[in-house]
Amino acid sequence: MATATLPAELSDATRDETSLRRFLHGLPGVDQVGVEQRAASLGTRSIKKASKLWAIDTAISMVDLTTLEGADTHGKVRALAAKARRPDPERPDTPQVAAVCVYPDLAATAVEALAGTGVGVASVATAFPSGRSSREVKLADVQLAVNAGATEVDMVIDRGAFLEGRYGQVFEEIQAVKAACGDAHLKVILETGELATYDNVRRASWLALLAGGDFIKTSTGKISPAATLPVTHVMLQAVRDWYTTTGELRGVKPAGGIRTTKDAIRYLVAVHEVAGPEWLTPALFRFGASSLLGDLLLQRRTQLDGHYSGPDYVAVD
Repeated sequence: MATATLPAELSDATRDETSLRRFLHGLPGVDQVGVEQRAASLGTRSIKKASKLWAIDTAISMVDLTTLEGADTHGKVRALAAKARRPDPERPDTPQVAAVCVYPDLAATAVEALAGTGVGVASVATAFPSGRSSREVKLADVQLAVNAGATEVDMVIDRGAFLEGRYGQVFEEIQAVKAACGDAHLKVILETGELATYDNVRRASWLALLAGGDFIKTSTGKISPAATLPVTHVMLQAVRDWYTTTGELRGVKPAGGIRTTKDAIRYLVAVHEVAGPEWLTPALFRFGASSLLGDLLLQRRTQLDGHYSGPDYVAVD
């Protein structure tokens, strides 16, 4: 859980709008070619067979199993919760996922279905996915989720305010949401596909960390591009540098477009190489996914059985 205590140099950065702007624009620029080349290079790393099952199980344990559609029903959420508890019913040694992520009005259903399992309940809030509403409405959205028993809240930042340079407004809103979360962990969605540049991604990452976000998250999954490896590299660098400066470990969650085991392993390699092995835990790294789990389960069976099982043997929806 993020704390409110910051080193003096970071406390000074949050003193007022001018200080915040000076700090964010004083961050080192991102070498676009460098970060893209490194992401591409790490993306080609192979995992030895002995390590592949470990990587698959680790990825499964990091999944936030998600349904965020207007047609979501209580029955669909209960079915998702059952899948979260026992992802592969024929293989009871399969890890549980990290959390189920739903809209606030369905959080209570997820909480009831997951009681006593250790699987978290995450709820999007703050006028997800656009973030276009008053602060009062956004905080009421958070309160609805927390009152329903959500253990994690995924908020969206006001991208319009950020892109106009109103950093103080974004900072204060994240702080207010953090306070409204109580004991629930806060994931701050940057919607990196709308931020246009890696420098903006770095600034938004630091802004969210300064304001108290426990996780920084790439995307809502509702626009394209969503998560990308280079963007995730920039965010992993931010939490690594945050740890170096403050001694606090904060998390990263790429979301949207991560569909295959190969994709997931590429991200795990990035976590290990960019942030460090300490981040290879659901407490500090998550996948926001709906279809990824199905492929992970198929590949897990392949590793254990020595042959490809095919989608008929695992529910992939």
